[in-house]
Amino acid sequence: MQLVAAFVRILPSPNRLCSLVFARLSLESRGRKTSSMSGSSKVSLLFRQMFEKESSTYTYLLADMGHPEKPAALIDPVDKTVGRDLNLIKELGLKLVYAMNTHVHADHVTGTGLIKNKMPGVKSVISRTSNAGADIFVDAGENIQIGNLLLEVRPTPGHTKGCVTYVTGDGADQPYPRMAFTGDALLIRGCGRTDFQEGDACQLYRSVHSQIFTLPKETLLYPAHDYKGLMLKPVPI
Repeated sequence: MQLVAAFVRILPSPNRLCSLVFARLSLESRGRKTSSMSGSSKVSLLFRQMFEKESSTYTYLLADMGHPEKPAALIDPVDKTVGRDLNLIKELGLKLVYAMNTHVHADHVTGTGLIKNKMPGVKSVISRTSNAGADIFVDAGENIQIGNLLLEVRPTPGHTKGCVTYVTGDGADQPYPRMAFTGDALLIRGCGRTDFQEGDACQLYRSVHSQIFTLPKETLLYPAHDYKGLMLKPVPI
């Protein structure tokens, strides 16, 4: 995405934003599974990061493998890779419950409608402020439950008015470290453009600093796009 110069000048330096040489980044991969326990409840997270090269979009698959039904969600599915995503879900024996979007934009062509045509039981999810169509509209502070896995909704407008970031829960029974799916609000070494379609650089700055940079420093950030082959970043220190 193009960067807005005024916004970039007030962000921390690239070195601070992208200190990827962390021991915990041994977790970095396109396939990752973590688990944690709290009493009798258990979240066993299956995670996949998938890429659509034409739009440079990342789609994320999350599932609770500890739940009897193995419920799953897709975040930011792309229309051209719906077949790939659904085949993977079938191969893994998952039950797709939600197709979720962080936002709607011209360069962010969702595959949610195609997924629902192929799997009518799947519910589409998007923020209420996006003014888009969906089965479920979420608001700031709400939690989406996928088995025992929780995703907190954090409002991060600025790229568009309806942008949200989905953050895994912070309870002892939730996966560690936490993960945040930032959409186009925060990319790796940059941010989403703010010069068209509801963009507001000042609002985006406030969103990133209040909703993302306040997360624990060990939180892993996963953007909706990347154009340089980078996959994730930690919260800036």
